Amino acid sequence: MARTKPSAAELALVAEVEKHGHAVTATQLERWRRQAWLPSTPDWFDAGSCTIRPEIVQRAVHLAALTWPGRSTGWLGWVFWAIDDTPATAKRLRAALLRALERPFARAGVVQVPAGDSDEAFQAREEAAPRLLHNRRSHRRDFDGILRSHASAAGVELPRSPAHSVPNMFHRAVLESGARMVVGGGADVGLEGMLEVLEHAWPDQEPTIERIRTAHRQAALAGVDLMLQAPLAYGLPGMLRTVEAADDRLLCAAVRTCTKASGALAVLLQHAVYAQEILPSLMGDAMWDQWVRVGGFAPYGVVGEVAIAMSAIQYLTGGRGAGGDGR
Repeated sequence: MARTKPSAAELALVAEVEKHGHAVTATQLERWRRQAWLPSTPDWFDAGSCTIRPEIVQRAVHLAALTWPGRSTGWLGWVFWAIDDTPATAKRLRAALLRALERPFARAGVVQVPAGDSDEAFQAREEAAPRLLHNRRSHRRDFDGILRSHASAAGVELPRSPAHSVPNMFHRAVLESGARMVVGGGADVGLEGMLEVLEHAWPDQEPTIERIRTAHRQAALAGVDLMLQAPLAYGLPGMLRTVEAADDRLLCAAVRTCTKASGALAVLLQHAVYAQEILPSLMGDAMWDQWVRVGGFAPYGVVGEVAIAMSAIQYLTGGRGAGGDGR
């Protein structure tokens, strides 16, 4: 069947995108409309105007910059759904988050997470957890470590922030414990198991670890289990329930918040190729340790989608952690 000729509005948007150094076709514009990444053509214009709204042009430029054969648009499309914040885009966003959370299980061949307190169910979860990490090398996701390694090879020493120390979230013990929590929840790891992991990944921080232990004990005396307040407290089923039950507006707000900083950092890192003072300035800031080093930066693609989904879970659960101090 012959394709419909591009409309005047489509040709105008194609021309505007080309002015920014990117190429786009009318077919791509239609695909983006079907995905609700671009609004319908009449909404490209203000009432009584023949000029395409600047935000529509900018959105098309971003999509064109990140779209080429063989590459997923990733969580960039989620940003537009969250910004538009309509029941239709919230529905798409909810489905995308659920798929991202379930994807590591599907890739690992974990079809169903066994539930219950029986020895058989616990053993089945213990056997399933390592499969999530199979062929997943930690350093591939250790963004800070990759940058420092390349800089060191070039004879450059990058600064470390003056912030207090944070655990190495890419330590093998942390990843293994995290996999167990994702599969079976906090109960499968337990407080002492979590603290033992911190001792491995957070050397020379005995006073801090002891403060965490004390906070949990004091809460327990008051009838509160802080482990149950962590985002991973109930494993994958709990995370899925959090997304499924979230209000549309809150869900969109969570994704807007969790993607804004990652998007800004991605732009800064692109400029850092030409302005070499940017990277040392970023890595010397406290937020580098408190956010980027602990997995806050989400690259485009599948890994980034999972990272954004996990960050959204933390937002939706109030940012609570198992450390007892809200971090």
